[in-house]
Amino acid sequence: MAERDQAVQRIPEILRDTGWTVVLVGEEQSGKLAQVTAGLRRGPDPSGSGKLITSGFSYWGLESTVAWAHACNDLYYPVMRESIGSFSRRLRAVADRLPAGPLHYVSLGPGTGQKDQALLRYLDRQGRTGYYIPVDVSAEMLRLGQREALEHLHVPPADVLPVQLDFSLPANLDRLSTLVRRVVGDEPVVYSLLGNTLANFDSDTQLLTLLAEKLLRPQDRFLLEVASTAGQDEQAARAAAQEYENSPRFREFVTSALMQYTDLQIDLNSLTCEGLVEDDRALLVRVVYRNRTGGTLELTLPDRSTVPFPDQDTIRLYLSRKYTREGLEKMLVDARVTKAGETHEVGHTAFDRPAFGLALLLLQGGEAAPGPVTGPNPFRD
Repeated sequence: MAERDQAVQRIPEILRDTGWTVVLVGEEQSGKLAQVTAGLRRGPDPSGSGKLITSGFSYWGLESTVAWAHACNDLYYPVMRESIGSFSRRLRAVADRLPAGPLHYVSLGPGTGQKDQALLRYLDRQGRTGYYIPVDVSAEMLRLGQREALEHLHVPPADVLPVQLDFSLPANLDRLSTLVRRVVGDEPVVYSLLGNTLANFDSDTQLLTLLAEKLLRPQDRFLLEVASTAGQDEQAARAAAQEYENSPRFREFVTSALMQYTDLQIDLNSLTCEGLVEDDRALLVRVVYRNRTGGTLELTLPDRSTVPFPDQDTIRLYLSRKYTREGLEKMLVDARVTKAGETHEVGHTAFDRPAFGLALLLLQGGEAAPGPVTGPNPFRD
């Protein structure tokens, strides 16, 4: 233990060399590979509810990370490009509701880092920057996002702590909460879940509830960005699916995980983006890969085992949503969070297309959270 403490104390000195990144790995990575395998072992289901690659694993690995960075700059993928381009302006609309004084920033799923840079730059200009803690299941995404987020900013390397962790798991959130509170003490934290990431989870409301319960103290805030829709019919659902279907880079990204975890020969013509009306709360977009060969294929999985992939069977590769105003309000009530600030923008639209937009919400917890956790600060103690 003493030797480990000595090594930790040397980290700030090591970080003076910009070529190094220190990452805290919070869980056993081999277990994550078992989760991917389990998802691909599920039984046949031509409707798209059988085999799947769950959220998070779409971005896991170098190939997927590079593919996602390319997709975010695709001229044919306006939903993400506009989300990044307009973020600084939308942030200013809610930033005056952030807690006063120094503010620590915990970014859940930092993506390519441009939005984190916008928030850190805002805090830096006011001399309020605290610790920056990006959290992601993918070490490659952490490295990419951190580099972009900190470019041209004056955040000391010792104030940056990337954490490799699946934040959708309750036990992991307990560990993350303990870590953050040991680092910042009683000082306020702003958490973020940006880029419509919440919509990628099957149980989106349960995840938001979990994040609020496990992380938010009365002095903390939570920035949530989601896609929105003013239409709630079949035409709007088809238009939502076309946003993804029209992007060659997105199609490459969404199949990159399938290439990593199986030996399937990818045919991009077998990719389908399906738009559905999800009750009265959202439009749901499901991206599936369908076996259209006319025969049964055999998939080799990461553990070298094989599973049959019958004709017309599917593998769900991606899930997303665009929320209605009513659906979003109900989700906040169910998650027991309240709004401290909000801004809604209607994005790209045309005379014959439904209006899709983006909502940026500044949330606060509805109930008092547990008190501060005592213990050493891994940066300074």
